[in-house]
Amino acid sequence: MNTSVFRSLRAGALLSLLLPLAGSSSLTDWATRVPAAPAVPAARPLQGAKPDPAVIAQFGLYNSSSLQSLINAKGKQMTAVSDRPGDYGFTVVDSPIINAFATPDGHVYFTRGIMAYFNDEAQFAGVLGHELGHITAQHGKKQQTRSTIAGIGMILGSVLAPKVMQSVGGVAQQVVGLGMLKYGRDDENEADGLGVKYSTKIGYDASHMADFFQTLQRTEEQSGSSIPTFLSTHPNSADRYTRVKGLAAQAKQSAGRSTFAVNRNQYLKSIEGLTYGEDPRQGFVENSVFYHPDLKFRFPIPSGWKSQNSPEQFQMAEPNGKALLVFLGAGNGTLDAAAQSLAKSIGLQSAQAQKTTINGFPAMVIEGDQAASDQQSTPAHVLAQLIQDGQSVYAFVGLAAASTFSTYAPQFQRAAQGYARLTETSKLNRQPEHIRIKAAASNTTLASALAANGIPSKRYEEMAILNGMKTTDQLPKGTLFKIAGK
Repeated sequence: MNTSVFRSLRAGALLSLLLPLAGSSSLTDWATRVPAAPAVPAARPLQGAKPDPAVIAQFGLYNSSSLQSLINAKGKQMTAVSDRPGDYGFTVVDSPIINAFATPDGHVYFTRGIMAYFNDEAQFAGVLGHELGHITAQHGKKQQTRSTIAGIGMILGSVLAPKVMQSVGGVAQQVVGLGMLKYGRDDENEADGLGVKYSTKIGYDASHMADFFQTLQRTEEQSGSSIPTFLSTHPNSADRYTRVKGLAAQAKQSAGRSTFAVNRNQYLKSIEGLTYGEDPRQGFVENSVFYHPDLKFRFPIPSGWKSQNSPEQFQMAEPNGKALLVFLGAGNGTLDAAAQSLAKSIGLQSAQAQKTTINGFPAMVIEGDQAASDQQSTPAHVLAQLIQDGQSVYAFVGLAAASTFSTYAPQFQRAAQGYARLTETSKLNRQPEHIRIKAAASNTTLASALAANGIPSKRYEEMAILNGMKTTDQLPKGTLFKIAGK
């Protein structure tokens, strides 16, 4: 899978620039979003029946009534038997990153990425119970929802070193980052125990929750990546698998029943057609170029920089965290209006603006300093390059500390100067992969079954992990298994 671009980026890492953008749920909204002054979220009670607009702005809703019905039904069942029944909500969001998280207002989110890697309802229920456990145990009651989501599924927590973030406009004060989601060992153990407890209470075999942890560990080992996933935001101790297996055995003994549901085939059939990995229709990176088939544009990204994509913007970060470059929609009015609104939302001081053309498009360039967020932070120097493309205005916003700005300004400029309409048919027609459920035609191994379904050998291990199996595992005739394809 392509790990160079991730659709799950949301506010926080770009100073106050990104916070105003909450509310956009589709990448096509880039063309019409106009930044406004950020609002400070108020503390809210544990009543999260409706998804937070900021979370949906970051990820987007995943359009699957069957999966939404599943998470609603199981979530409500668990809520009823939980230690703290409440008005909680459950939502599947449109991100390929393998993650599940709960926000302190009482809402649980599962990405489509994690839904792809579950292999039965028991695994799904165990993780759902774990996240509900964080809510019912009030592990995040001191965290603001938007502070929490600032660190979910983002690479910028690892890309931007804290001391560098400190120097770029006080990002360290505005981004809670991954650390906020890394509950302590006691909280994680308690959530594991509650996941076992709640999933067992509604009739599932909670030992499968431990099996899923092994699948996730394999995904990280295969990718060799530090990209945050469920395991990195939910730290995994060496004995976690054994501990959860033991808790599940104890829960079964005290449950007063002898049979527990797994529902493997039922779950697999429910994810038939699930989008797998990146959805190129929403933008993708290839050979250091960002392409957007639906909006029909392209531009180069600085060589070697990390990048993340979201429904709202595409962000690029210098590997050592010394500079940021963001591409986002700046409205569908005039260049003058878009520039004024953007400069105000960023908080530019003594900004200089100049009208020009960039690669044949009407454009405006703004440069200035951003006010420091507090006495400890150093203001960022900002170069904003706005481009009028038809009715839409897009902006490239580059930020770096004043002392190093001249080093990165040429890279900011090259990205904007390379903006162009996308005309390549092969890029315009790029389609995502989907999960397909197949049945073994005979007694066979997983590797042979994959080969029979046209999966190239270089993807055997990837597909084995997706199925929670090894390539040498035996599949009796009729056994269902997953493949990914167009």
